[in-house]
Amino acid sequence: MAKLIYMINASLDGYIECPDGRFDWSEPDEEVHAFINDLARPVGTYLYGRRIYEVMSVWESDDVLEGAYAEQGAEVSPATRDYAGIWRAAEKVVYSRTLEEVTTEKTRLKREFDPEEVRRLKASAAADLAVAGPELAAQAFRTGLVDELHLIVAPVAVGGGKRALPDGLRIDLELTDEHRFASGTVYLAYRLRSDD
Repeated sequence: MAKLIYMINASLDGYIECPDGRFDWSEPDEEVHAFINDLARPVGTYLYGRRIYEVMSVWESDDVLEGAYAEQGAEVSPATRDYAGIWRAAEKVVYSRTLEEVTTEKTRLKREFDPEEVRRLKASAAADLAVAGPELAAQAFRTGLVDELHLIVAPVAVGGGKRALPDGLRIDLELTDEHRFASGTVYLAYRLRSDD
């Protein structure tokens, strides 16, 4: 059976974005990006909420990707190009009641998150699945679907914003891996402990 992994970049104080919606502080350097690529490479399907899908859809087109970097006065790095290929190769499922259509290849639109459908997908998938976006991940946590948590913790405290992990839910974890980067960023991998 495939695993469902929640992969997320977060601040040291547990947020994925600032109160004003910015998350530029979480952009990985080349070392961290290459590491993230290796984490993402085995993922066969991504489960997205609307907002994170719209952010991630930049990876679909080399022209859009290069344009986004050019606006910042930067060039697309080798790790960034590698990630674009990894992202394009994976299947994507977007859960949204408001999105009219998806704009990327290998992408399906679903109106509602159906835990039983995700259980069937995990049971039949040849590769692991990843859930992205804290609201969707909260639903997956609450229904017992998440098997692993992979956190990339940036060395910054942002003081508020959108939380990486759901409020009001106890999640017991077992540390399975860790890695420290030159930038001060830390990778922490956890397996969810079952109640059994």
